Amino acid sequence: MKTLVTAALLSVAVISAPAYAQTAQPADRAAPAATTSPAASNKMMLKGNWRASKLMGLDVYNEANEKLGDVNEIILDKNGKVSAVVIGVGGFLGMGEHDIAVSMDKLKFMEEPARTASTAPATTTAPATPRDSTTGTATAPANTAPARTAGANDWVPDHAVMSGTKEQLKAMPQFKYSDYN
Repeated sequence: MKTLVTAALLSVAVISAPAYAQTAQPADRAAPAATTSPAASNKMMLKGNWRASKLMGLDVYNEANEKLGDVNEIILDKNGKVSAVVIGVGGFLGMGEHDIAVSMDKLKFMEEPARTASTAPATTTAPATPRDSTTGTATAPANTAPARTAGANDWVPDHAVMSGTKEQLKAMPQFKYSDYN
């Protein structure tokens, strides 16, 4: 009988041990209530910047709104500054594409959609605002495009504009990642 009572008490102690371990923390160790969100203030500090991952695949047009290619790669130096932007010119579905490297200052990033024959509005248009790639400030308008919607994403431009034609870009030296490429 003594062993039965001992076994019962031991079973109760083992089963109830997790319940005893879950006691409330003292008031001085409780987490303070957040009055301002640090994430919100950090987001405000980064407003107006673009996500590099979203720049990959960004279409590149010339001033005549002809598509030249798209951004394949962004090359950074050891300090994190953009050294070059690799643009894939020509080809079809990546086949026969000619990669070229241009400096970031050759590109003007546009936040308004590219104006093409299929997207040309029949009514009023707002001037497109090219952005300087280094400072992000507005530069002289280059063309007209539909006004940007209020719900547009601030973390990525719509497209980039670069001077030249597709033939001129194909004539540039091909960018190679290594001698084996």
